[in-house]
Amino acid sequence: MRKIRRGDEVLVTSGRNKGQRGTVRVNLISRDRVVIEGVNFVKKHLKAGRARQAGIVQVEAALHVSNVRLICPSCGQPTRVGIRKDSNNKNERYCKKCEKTVPRPAAE
Repeated sequence: MRKIRRGDEVLVTSGRNKGQRGTVRVNLISRDRVVIEGVNFVKKHLKAGRARQAGIVQVEAALHVSNVRLICPSCGQPTRVGIRKDSNNKNERYCKKCEKTVPRPAAE
């Protein structure tokens, strides 16, 4: 089970974007990276294509998952996420600060 999922609100904890908040847009599981909406913009140089003009565009780049913390929906604080079994013997995520279950995001 992934601790950070698409649709979660996260806080960036290190790097040049430290302190910025955003929603996870893409979860690159195989590379342990996430793309966060409105965070970590980089400039990309594009060649002209059939439907686009050549130029420099700003795109959101991926951050390593260890550099972000989930913002708990119940206590509103950035926290570590734990995994435990629920009453149906299924895995569930929980906030390590307030011990409450973190629900699945609506974007999934």
